[in-house]
Amino acid sequence: MTRASLYSYYRIVPERRAEARAAVYALFAAVAQNHDVQGRWMRRRDDPQTHMEIYSDIEDVDALLAFIRRECERTGFARVLADAGARHDEIFVESD
Repeated sequence: MTRASLYSYYRIVPERRAEARAAVYALFAAVAQNHDVQGRWMRRRDDPQTHMEIYSDIEDVDALLAFIRRECERTGFARVLADAGARHDEIFVESD
């Protein structure tokens, strides 16, 4: 199976930044415990509301993505997100 990287990006509600940070780091802990993968949290340099989670070198990216979606639903992660709670997921693999 080809290893992949998952990039999830979204916009947060500015007034909920502290809550968003806590939710992301709780998600990272759950991902690390269940999939042995460490996530990174970044924001756009020119737009402090736009954030991205990065998960690299994933063996089963579909299982990880399903787990993240379940965790986000279970914890109500969408409450900290702008744009009606939209998360955008992109999967990349090594180029030939």
